[in-house]
Amino acid sequence: MQLPVQSQSTLYAEGWEAGAGPEDLVEIARTADRAGFGYLASCDHVAIPRRLAPAMSTVWYDPVATLGFLAGVTERVRLLSHVAVVGLRHPLLTAKQYATLDQLAGGRLILGVGAGHVREEFEVLGVDFERRGAVLDESIDALRAALGPDEFPEHHGKLYDFEGLGQQPRPVQESIPLWVGGSSPAAVRRAALKGDGWLPQGDPRDRLPAQIERIRRLRDEAARGGAANGCSEGTPFVIGAITEPLYLGTPAWDVGRRTLTGPPDALAESLRAYRAMGVHQIQVRFRSRSRTELTDQMAAFGADVAPTL
Repeated sequence: MQLPVQSQSTLYAEGWEAGAGPEDLVEIARTADRAGFGYLASCDHVAIPRRLAPAMSTVWYDPVATLGFLAGVTERVRLLSHVAVVGLRHPLLTAKQYATLDQLAGGRLILGVGAGHVREEFEVLGVDFERRGAVLDESIDALRAALGPDEFPEHHGKLYDFEGLGQQPRPVQESIPLWVGGSSPAAVRRAALKGDGWLPQGDPRDRLPAQIERIRRLRDEAARGGAANGCSEGTPFVIGAITEPLYLGTPAWDVGRRTLTGPPDALAESLRAYRAMGVHQIQVRFRSRSRTELTDQMAAFGADVAPTL
């Protein structure tokens, strides 16, 4: 699940999150750890322009700091950047941050990356917004080198060129899973050919099968053509989905018409449709009016729904 509190866009933030803080994140993360969730995710925005602030808000915690903080209060749950806009930073800087995070977390990092969409963020940091796709493509290649096992990583590209510069600590994992986010044609292609997994952005159920088929086709074509895709060797490709909002049980308040509600078996039956499409992991979000209601929903889901998926 995506963590609440750390990003508060009006598209999904609940009212109680405005007054929440670190202690709430700790309790939510510990609940996820106990309930058997696969990962917790944190977003990435450096600064929100005034024109977008009414919709996006300006509350966007730094993902490395947030996930590093929560690594210290959890033991099992994995930690995902969903997504890091890695083109805003030099790959060696990104590698230093996330290699350290993986080391401190005992090998629980999943690095989710995306192209970004806020022009002003790129402009103020001196990065070409129009070429952000090409920047991300090379950043992925450079990060694979910089987050690999070599103390002195090497990469020679059009934008970034480095060798003979050592970085420690190295990640605990021999190969950091690298998932690509986004649902545009370019993002889906990038995920298929360069990623270890795909993180869709807002695809409804009826759109997912065509997207998944395109990923499979692109990967098959690359394999038949003898082109090595950029995924980690021996790593199975992971297809994700973001489900509809969930509320376990019968809500006594208006949770919205798109929210899936009902007893555990009904929610499980609905969510199993994602597996039938070829989805490997689902990201869930629970409607809630307080931190306690959220953690109660999480615990009930972990106990009564997840085991039957």
